Amino acid sequence: MERTGKVVVEKVGGKSTVTRCFSKYPLKFIVPCKAGPCKTDSVWIYSLTYGGGIVSGDSISCEFEIGDGCTTVFTTQASTKVYKSVGSKCSAQFLEVLLEQQSISPITERMRGYQVIAMIILLGPKLKHIQSEAQENVKKMMSEQLHIPFTGLSGCAQSNSRHFTKPSFIASCSVFGPKGIGVIVRVAAMTTESVYKFLQHQLVGMEPLIGVLPYH
Repeated sequence: MERTGKVVVEKVGGKSTVTRCFSKYPLKFIVPCKAGPCKTDSVWIYSLTYGGGIVSGDSISCEFEIGDGCTTVFTTQASTKVYKSVGSKCSAQFLEVLLEQQSISPITERMRGYQVIAMIILLGPKLKHIQSEAQENVKKMMSEQLHIPFTGLSGCAQSNSRHFTKPSFIASCSVFGPKGIGVIVRVAAMTTESVYKFLQHQLVGMEPLIGVLPYH
């Protein structure tokens, strides 16, 4: 697929700097000079699409090259709208990130084996009890999975990556919105089946609200 955008971030004078920025229709990049405190070494990049979102027939392919020690934030000004396709004119969007060798190694090692990434948003007062249960379940689950029962000669717990077994399932919960009206559950897992099982267990309380069990 032909590239519609490319950004290169490198260290210039000891600071993260955009050294190349290219985009063409239907994509546009905005790199503000001041997106945070001047002492913060980070580059902010906003992406926009002509037409107010991804419209029928749009084909977007972006490439980012991030140098060693650079910090980059890639985001949008608001939620991206995806409009209905007209006839056979489908839309596509691809994002490729290339990191320098020293930066990519830790990331690839941490994510190795995880085949499924999921995000569940529970929003609204009707789901308050499900939100609370999900938070408690995730907290209990992860405290058990991430516990490292390794002690040194002193009897104190020590952190040693050689004695740490990567869990096959990781989940986290965070509250958002005014007065904590919403909860986001994020999941990384090695198998699709484990994600389905997790969702079935966490969302079983939604049956009275929607009529059927989710993922039944």
